[in-house]
Amino acid sequence: MHQITAYGGLKGKLPFQQAVLQSPGFQPYPGNWQQDQLLQAFLQDLGVSTIDKARSLPYETLQSANINLTSISPYGSFTFAPTVDGSFVPALPGKLILQGSYNQNLKLIVGHNANETAYFVDPTAVTLTDEIANIHSELPDAQPSIVDYITQTMYPYIFNTSLYSSPYQLLVLSSAEVSFTCNTHFLASAFSNRAWAYRFSIPPAIHGQDVPYTYYNSSLPSPEIDPEIALAMQAYITEFAVTGDPNGRKGFPDFPVYGEEANMLDFNVTGIEVMHDDTDNARCEWWQKALYF
Repeated sequence: MHQITAYGGLKGKLPFQQAVLQSPGFQPYPGNWQQDQLLQAFLQDLGVSTIDKARSLPYETLQSANINLTSISPYGSFTFAPTVDGSFVPALPGKLILQGSYNQNLKLIVGHNANETAYFVDPTAVTLTDEIANIHSELPDAQPSIVDYITQTMYPYIFNTSLYSSPYQLLVLSSAEVSFTCNTHFLASAFSNRAWAYRFSIPPAIHGQDVPYTYYNSSLPSPEIDPEIALAMQAYITEFAVTGDPNGRKGFPDFPVYGEEANMLDFNVTGIEVMHDDTDNARCEWWQKALYF
């Protein structure tokens, strides 16, 4: 996703014509103040005052400082991640796509998992206070009005809706949309008739679970992998790599183009079905504006 939006699309064509983006996720780390705070903490741990002095230190010393900082990362986060640098990443990728500032001469397959962030969310976070703290952790620059809008309008602490039935599910949904799943909507919508989208829904459908299916080896069967789904995914991806269209292999359901109807394939325990993209929603449209940054 960062390659597609590199330099705001102003550096000419990319060195590839097609791309398969599986759960393109990153935490939208905020502005320069937080980045500088992290830098100063890193230098202080090293006992030096400048980056140049840090570069002269042994690898083991740098590794130890990295471990010290990442070990105190908030639950489900990693401290270090891609961030806006004003050059390669002139703005958050979703916002660049919204502005048309990206390389548009591509065809894409984009996919997300139905339960992306279940592994990254603290299962003991069960109160509204926890929800607010989670937002402040992910979006420390967000104004109080933004936090109120997220917690009261987008993901209200109410559990009689079809979106979530518990505080944990609320956090799983909100963290997935801000960091993973809405990114696929930004991309699929931008490329529309040159994009194909899928959702991987085989339980537990957590982040990364579709990777073993992508690289499934039929000569080494696994009881944890449905071979029919795996072979279908491989057929779509390899056909797309060769021809620019995931369709063409006999014996597999048609993979519809995303288009204005936001069509996608759902890989689930009963087979492969066409569905409306669940990330085609007002919440993702709000996230794309990056009003919290």
